[in-house]
Amino acid sequence: MASRIGSDLQRARTRREIELPEVEAATRIRVRFLGAIEDENWDALPGGVYTRSFIRTYAAYLGLDGDRLAEDYRREVEGDTGPRPGESVPAPQRAGGAERGRSRTRRPAWIALVAVSALAAIAIFAFPDGGNDGDGTSTGPAPSGAKRVDRVGQPPPPAVEESLSMRLTAEGEVWACVLGASGRRLVDGQILPPGAEAGPFRSGSFTLSFGNGEVTMTIDGKQAEIPPTASPVGYAVNSDGRLEELSEAERPTCE
Repeated sequence: MASRIGSDLQRARTRREIELPEVEAATRIRVRFLGAIEDENWDALPGGVYTRSFIRTYAAYLGLDGDRLAEDYRREVEGDTGPRPGESVPAPQRAGGAERGRSRTRRPAWIALVAVSALAAIAIFAFPDGGNDGDGTSTGPAPSGAKRVDRVGQPPPPAVEESLSMRLTAEGEVWACVLGASGRRLVDGQILPPGAEAGPFRSGSFTLSFGNGEVTMTIDGKQAEIPPTASPVGYAVNSDGRLEELSEAERPTCE
């Protein structure tokens, strides 16, 4: 089955009487990439997550369903018909379905709130002495300086120390995805224009993907060595500040 991704985008753009340079100014996607998408000249695009990100951004700018078109590209062009880890395609809903779903979830939330309030009131009147069980074992707050233990008898996991500082500066147009130690998205698959800065961010470690090597990374005030390349690259910044290159399968995708 022939893809209609490019023709759908081109029709939407021409209906709105928008020229490609206007799209470039708004989305930071170069005209040559926008034209390649409309012509479905996929060989002229970086492919994979980068092309899907371009399609998603371009479609959203035109008011189309970017997730659907990006998924069509993955299935029809890349030939990947299996599920992707961490990536799901929302099931279609009838008109008004989302609103009905929200109304169904509101009532249980109010019931739960009332129930919690009632239990709290009962606890206050039933245990005015702070929850002493009568055998010398208190169920109230732990004394100052005591180490808190959870219900299964294990101490809580230590908080991740945000010991590293990292900042990015785009030397040219570059797509970037940056995750902190907890997996939180610090740069969520964005296209940084030349001269743009992102950060500084603080975390115990970082994982990063770039569409090319047109970027400068500064870690704790020191510039990291990133070789210039036109190909996608990915790195991990370890807790000691060391930079390690990631394979394609290891790079974050922000999808």
